[in-house]
Amino acid sequence: MEKHNLITMRHNIFILGTRGEVYKAYATYKIYPCSQPTQQRSRWAISSLYYNMGENRKITRSRLVTSKLLHRQHLHGHGSVSEVSSLVDETLGKRPLNGQKDTLVYSVFASTWNVGGITPSDGLDLEDWLDTRANAYDIYVLGFQEIVPLNARNVLGPKKSCASAKWNSLIGEALNKKEREERAKLNQDSTNSGAKEGSMQGEGFRCIRSKQMVGIFTSVWVRSNLRPLIHHLDVSCIGSGIMGCLGNKGSVSIRFVLHETSFCFVCCHLASGGKQGDVLLRNLDVADILTRTWFPGLASQELPEKILDHDQVVLLGDLNYRISLEEAETRSLVRAKNWAILLENDQLLFEFSTGRHFEGWQEGLITFSPTYKYQPNSDQYYWCFDSARSEKKRAPAWCDRILWRGKGLKQVQYETCSYRLSDHRPVRAVFHAECDVLSETEGMVQK
Repeated sequence: MEKHNLITMRHNIFILGTRGEVYKAYATYKIYPCSQPTQQRSRWAISSLYYNMGENRKITRSRLVTSKLLHRQHLHGHGSVSEVSSLVDETLGKRPLNGQKDTLVYSVFASTWNVGGITPSDGLDLEDWLDTRANAYDIYVLGFQEIVPLNARNVLGPKKSCASAKWNSLIGEALNKKEREERAKLNQDSTNSGAKEGSMQGEGFRCIRSKQMVGIFTSVWVRSNLRPLIHHLDVSCIGSGIMGCLGNKGSVSIRFVLHETSFCFVCCHLASGGKQGDVLLRNLDVADILTRTWFPGLASQELPEKILDHDQVVLLGDLNYRISLEEAETRSLVRAKNWAILLENDQLLFEFSTGRHFEGWQEGLITFSPTYKYQPNSDQYYWCFDSARSEKKRAPAWCDRILWRGKGLKQVQYETCSYRLSDHRPVRAVFHAECDVLSETEGMVQK
């Protein structure tokens, strides 16, 4: 073998531990021409794969990469460096499910936050909210409500994007902080290690789509190496507020197809109010959003056009469902942290039990405190303050929720976090999402 024919590639790999933990590793692939190809199956081979996980541990031969490589080259008769590189990229950020070759699993982080029309400061640290210090997920879906005050000027006036741009900037800083630190360290050590500056280029996270409708804002971020696998990215906005059409209430939905599985993420802000009969307005808002939301299709392909047509759906937001008890009793139960009785009277859970409006939807077990209404910059509910205006002393409720539906979508975490920016607490969930992948044989048949 001639020395100049040896090619070395360096990539990041994410490894799932036995207890669900994720390790980040560097992988070096040594690719060289085989001197004696066997039955023309391959003209290239991978000699070894080394994982550097801080303890100089070595694992030889990546079974997933090698088996897929040989399968592809057996079908096509030969391979190339670009094909090998593309194949390596396809395996990053994904895990095989129980040995099924045509199913991959991705981690999805989804969160909703009503920020009460408060502009974030330049130094607001979102790492705790996005859980980036301990974990790194494949897809982030972030839904906001009231990123601007819901006054007449913002509802009826010209649309401004400065608030959404500010939030996106802070999100990008939090998601890509580790990558920037690792790149700086890599560049600092480049003299000793021989690594070249920019060798990590293209990693990290990127925003694939964001959309603002008055105060509702949805932003979707993915690992950079997943972006080429995502297609048919569309957005649909439904206003259901004033006069049943303005955008002070309603939804912003973003959908895409990853491999062969379609996803739809719906960020909502439903009708408010704790009076008798207000729950019916919220039910009507949900029905209106599900009915009116529409995505463009193509004559040449069968694409889902409605929310419920998608394989996996997550609906999140300030759904505004309250607790059907007298306010004094609700406050007393909140003081006692008697979540069981409060949840027995939760309006949304009651709608689940009747099956009239949320058939097929699921929600994780609620183990956290009601998310509304807090005194901003405080851990106390608003009604605890004597100086609070009487009309604003609303009883606490779980207004902020995350629901989901669809085969292959499994929620593994559901919680709130203690950001005190507004009168709502953000709520977040983590999902494992199974994606169907078109096999090589099926792909050749379709061609």
